[in-house]
Amino acid sequence: MIAKTLTAFVATGLGFALIDSVWLITMSTRLYKPEIGEMMAPDFRLVPAIIFYLLYITGILIFAVRPALAAGNWQVALVQGALFGFFCYMTYDMTNYATLRVWSLKVTLLDLVWGTFLTGSAATVGTLVTQKFFPN
Repeated sequence: MIAKTLTAFVATGLGFALIDSVWLITMSTRLYKPEIGEMMAPDFRLVPAIIFYLLYITGILIFAVRPALAAGNWQVALVQGALFGFFCYMTYDMTNYATLRVWSLKVTLLDLVWGTFLTGSAATVGTLVTQKFFPN
């Protein structure tokens, strides 16, 4: 059980990090810097990023990967992961849009779509890899 959970965590985390890194590298200068540049920290803060990733991946496991593994169906991970991503990113993006002067509707919508896609994809990767190593 521990090995299966660790496999799911690592696979989901690696999937999330790899997919998200493409977005962040590509969109940092194209979207975030032009739209919210004055709010961005001059240097990347590694510790808060690590804390976020560890907690968010745990959430993906609880709300998407574990239910998908229990059902034996990767589509559950895709849907549950996308929904988890949608609600988490919606909370973040809409709060920022409501309260921050420079947070635009464009950033809100693109980030929301990205978070939904990213989380559903990471949950699916985590589920498929775990099923490969731990077939029912």
